[in-house]
Amino acid sequence: MDIEVLGTLAVRERGVSVTPTAPKPRQVLALLALHADQVVPVSALIEELWQGAPPRSARTTLQTYVLQLRALIATALEQGEAEGEAARAGRRTAKDVLVTLPGGYLLNSGGGTSDVREFDRLAGMGYRAMDAGDFPGAARLLREALSLWSGPAFADVQGGIQLDMETRRLEETRLCALDQRIEADLRIGRHRELLAELTVLASRYRTHENLHGQFMLALHRSGRRGEALDVYQRLRATLVRELGLEPSAALRRLQRSILMASPETPVAAETNNSERLARVG
Repeated sequence: MDIEVLGTLAVRERGVSVTPTAPKPRQVLALLALHADQVVPVSALIEELWQGAPPRSARTTLQTYVLQLRALIATALEQGEAEGEAARAGRRTAKDVLVTLPGGYLLNSGGGTSDVREFDRLAGMGYRAMDAGDFPGAARLLREALSLWSGPAFADVQGGIQLDMETRRLEETRLCALDQRIEADLRIGRHRELLAELTVLASRYRTHENLHGQFMLALHRSGRRGEALDVYQRLRATLVRELGLEPSAALRRLQRSILMASPETPVAAETNNSERLARVG
C-alpha cells in the first residue's frame, strides 16, 4: 500500500486507488492512513467524525464506513491479482488490509510507502547532518524531505477534531524542517538564492521571528542593509500590534549588529548560530 497525506489524500493498494469520494469515509481513511500499521481507537474515529456529539448509531455508522473502505480495497486487490501481482505481493484480503482489532481499526500497509514516514526519515537525517556540521548534506536532505509536500496536509479532506490537530502537528514539523534547511543554505553562502523564497515566507508567516531573522541575514549579506532593517521594523510593528510583544532579545541583537556593520562586515549573530532566534507564532 502506498500512502500520501502531505497534500491531497491518496491511498493506493497495488497501484489502485482506494480513496473514497464521500467525505465521512474519506475522513476515516485519512486518520487510518496517517497512523498506518497502528491501531486507531474507535473513540478517536467517532470524535473525528462527529466532534463530540455522536449520534446513538455512531458505532454502527462507523462500521458501515469501514465496510465501504473494504469494498474499495477488495476491488483493488482483485484488480492487482488480475494483473498477475498476487504471486509477488502475497494473497491478501480486504480484512487483512483494514483490520478490526479490540477497541479499534488498523490499516496494514504491508510494508508499502508513506510520505509522512519518508519525510520524518529524511528530516531526521538532515538534522543529524546539521549537528555534525555537514551543511551541504543537511540542505540536500531537508530539501528532499520538503519536496514530499505538495500542499497542506490533508488538503482535500474535510477534517474534524483529530485531523485538524494532526494537520497542525504536521505543519509544525514542516516549518521546523524549512527553518533548518534555510539555515543550512545560509551556512553555505546561498543567501542571494534565498531572497525570493524568504520574501514569500516572511509575508506568509508574519510573526515568525526566525524566518524574519534569516531574511534579514540574507539581505544584509547581499549588501541590502537598509532592506534588512526594514524587515525588522515591519516585524516589530506586527508583533506589537497583533500580540503586544517586542521582538526577542536575539533578534534585537541581530538588528543592532546589522545597524552597526557595513555590508562587507560579517554580523556577529551570523557567526554564532548556537544562539537560535526565538519564534513567535
